[in-house]
Amino acid sequence: MKIAVLKESGADEARVAATPDAVKFYIGQGHEVSVTKGAGKKANFSDADFKDAGASIATTNDTCVKGADLVLSITGGSKALVAKLKKGAGITGLLNPTDNPDYAKACAKAGVTAYALEYIPRISRAQAMDVLSSQSNLA
Repeated sequence: MKIAVLKESGADEARVAATPDAVKFYIGQGHEVSVTKGAGKKANFSDADFKDAGASIATTNDTCVKGADLVLSITGGSKALVAKLKKGAGITGLLNPTDNPDYAKACAKAGVTAYALEYIPRISRAQAMDVLSSQSNLA
């Protein structure tokens, strides 16, 4: 599976959807990982860190997602980016479909499965996937 890690576009967004350690794990599981240049800079991860973990470095988000089966992001990227994903791809992040229904519609139109992580139930058995708690600890 090809996994793409986006560079977030918000000026105040310092998070990155995968660390070099996560990339190394994905590579070890037999996946191919592409990371957009500068994706981890604000989180103090260099492109060299990702490259050393086995990722390829793409020049832009558009290049990064080319042929990707799964896109990892914090905010999901733009509707224009979603339109460039291959049919059947998945995208994860805090996608905010309630306040951004046009984004959800763009995913549906492109045949992309959107995983809005903020909607994972906050229950004991899903605690490891509770992004709301884990992200609030970073604030």
